Amino acid sequence: MLFALMPAIQASHVDLAGALKSEGGGVVGGKGRSRLRSALVLVQVSLSFVLLAGAGLLLQSLQRLQNTSPGFSTDVIISGADLFSAGYNLERAKAFDTQLLDRVRDIPGVESATLARLVPFSYRDFSSAPLEIEGYQPAPDQRLNLSYLEAGEDYFKTLGIPIVSGREFQRTDDENAVPVAIINETMAAKYWSEKDPIGQRFKMKDRWLQIVGVAKNVNYENKFELPRSFFYVPVRQNFLEGNNLLIRTHETPGALRNALAHEVHALDPNLAPTAPFRVAEQVDRKGYQQRLAATLIAIFGAMALFLAAIGLYAVMSYSVSQATRELGMRMALGAGIRDILRLVLSRGLRLTIAGIVIGGLAALLLTRLMGNLLYKVSPHDPLAFGSALAVITITSLAACFLPARRATRIDPAQVLREQ
Repeated sequence: MLFALMPAIQASHVDLAGALKSEGGGVVGGKGRSRLRSALVLVQVSLSFVLLAGAGLLLQSLQRLQNTSPGFSTDVIISGADLFSAGYNLERAKAFDTQLLDRVRDIPGVESATLARLVPFSYRDFSSAPLEIEGYQPAPDQRLNLSYLEAGEDYFKTLGIPIVSGREFQRTDDENAVPVAIINETMAAKYWSEKDPIGQRFKMKDRWLQIVGVAKNVNYENKFELPRSFFYVPVRQNFLEGNNLLIRTHETPGALRNALAHEVHALDPNLAPTAPFRVAEQVDRKGYQQRLAATLIAIFGAMALFLAAIGLYAVMSYSVSQATRELGMRMALGAGIRDILRLVLSRGLRLTIAGIVIGGLAALLLTRLMGNLLYKVSPHDPLAFGSALAVITITSLAACFLPARRATRIDPAQVLREQ
């Protein structure tokens, strides 16, 4: 800011008579003196273009990210009770969760409810285990270690995840039933591409699991992840003390809070439900990095644009003050207002064009480093680059116009008298 304001400060205190008597005072002849100022403005314009192009890319990415479905309903409400901290053992926790699930399903307005060890887009890690797939011979260096989720009956119904083939988990899929699993489309295509995966088996933790369903691919941790093999196992066959309660309802979390507290207290007066919230909030939290990056670069881009405009205005103001004699003589010799405007604006636009060219080349190189922050947007997106070009051009014209307009008000007769 100090560098940008220096020419403006000098221009506001210029000695007009001394400037007229000095040598080389002109729009063209004064280039040598203002070379440093011009270089600073050039750098500012270039950096502004890079930051504005980056901001445009991130804002587009953020908009597409927010408009893209993760593959499941985000209107589902998450709650539960912290049984682990309350000292519940496995059998007591299983009985509590079963009764609570039945009670929640009877709450007016609840369409369905289920249990799951993790909520969608959780910050915790999914369970994982090495697998042995029946009939599949892995490569010597290939290790089958896939992630999975412990989910209850109605899990796919509650989250709105389509079952492509087979069935969803049922309440009878408990410890007394045949161990089963539901796989996603990617896992089905990778390991059973030439046959129906329903009824096939794979081994996990010394147990053979039978595939009973194939579910649609969804995002599990964030919207940036690529499709990967994933499977689900019934929570009743893999029960843990800590499970989350997922509720599909049109009620708001606040409206459901009292009903949940009533049902939890009916089972254990010493417990309270965790604060209910929608899955959409969890999904939004996982997009925080992209929102923060877009916000910061947009702020820095606006600051850089502001500084570039100040610098360009200062350089042009100083040039006009130094060129008063030359401009007056041009007007005395017949130059019109348009000629003076064109003369003054041309220098500012030359600086702007040079800055845009340098900034454009730099942006083409630097935006490639933003690949991990972009979602379905090319690092060289023409809309982002075109928007940056338009904003900088308009800002530069505005910054140059005021000094140019002041130049047209020079009185040639007065300038000639003072010569």
